Amino acid sequence: MTKTIALIAHDNKKPDLLEWATHNQVFLQKFNLCATGTTGKLLQEEIGLDITRYQSGPLGGDAKIGSLLAEGEIDLMIFFFDPLESQPHDPDVKALLRLAAVWNIPSATNRSTADLVITSPLFEDYIPIKPDFSDYTERLHKSL
Repeated sequence: MTKTIALIAHDNKKPDLLEWATHNQVFLQKFNLCATGTTGKLLQEEIGLDITRYQSGPLGGDAKIGSLLAEGEIDLMIFFFDPLESQPHDPDVKALLRLAAVWNIPSATNRSTADLVITSPLFEDYIPIKPDFSDYTERLHKSL
């Protein structure tokens, strides 16, 4: 089964992601790729990667990627976010990072981490342990 990698970058980090993706183009071509709007368009036009594109992050793309994380449809999230600039959709950014953590999905928020993750000998065959939230959902339903 082919893994799916989500690629996301804030405006100031798009050049970094493009450079990283260009350097790793052969590797990335082996996987299903998805991205938020502008990032996906740049990766398609400048590198020629085949990418499923969603809306721009603030217009719902972040929410779509978050939904895919929660549904187990994404195996790795590479999200080069800009930690030095406030974003109008900061809650969406936090939600993406939180969902990746909740569902135990590997995520890389900078080039060094992305390099380490994709070069790990575990990456292609690794299946993360999915958390069991049955106790949580049972408690939630009992309180309703």
